[in-house]
Amino acid sequence: MGLDSNKNLWICTGGGLAIYNPNGIVGIHNNKKNLPVDFVLYQNYPNPFNPQTNISYELRVTSYVTVQIFDITGKLIINLVNKKQNAGKHVIIWDASAYPSGVYLYKLEVDNYSLTKKLVLLK
Repeated sequence: MGLDSNKNLWICTGGGLAIYNPNGIVGIHNNKKNLPVDFVLYQNYPNPFNPQTNISYELRVTSYVTVQIFDITGKLIINLVNKKQNAGKHVIIWDASAYPSGVYLYKLEVDNYSLTKKLVLLK
């Protein structure tokens, strides 16, 4: 907190500034952008699924992204994403109606990092 020469009280938070004077709060400056701190790979939904599931992830910055599906033996089944994407939340719908029931893995690669999660297709 700090008082300026106009007797405004400045209140600092992790997300921005609030300006207070005897008339009440007179301004809010939001310095925070609604972007994830890092990249995030969420568990697919629904899981188990038949025949479609949603795969969601978030990017902190614009990055080159790949999202791939593998069978349980590690064989690549399909590339869902292979391109540069803007920061923010992304959702992919995978239609697995052409694939047999079983346990699959989905992998998100962003720059030099990757995350992998398991999904289950039940027919």
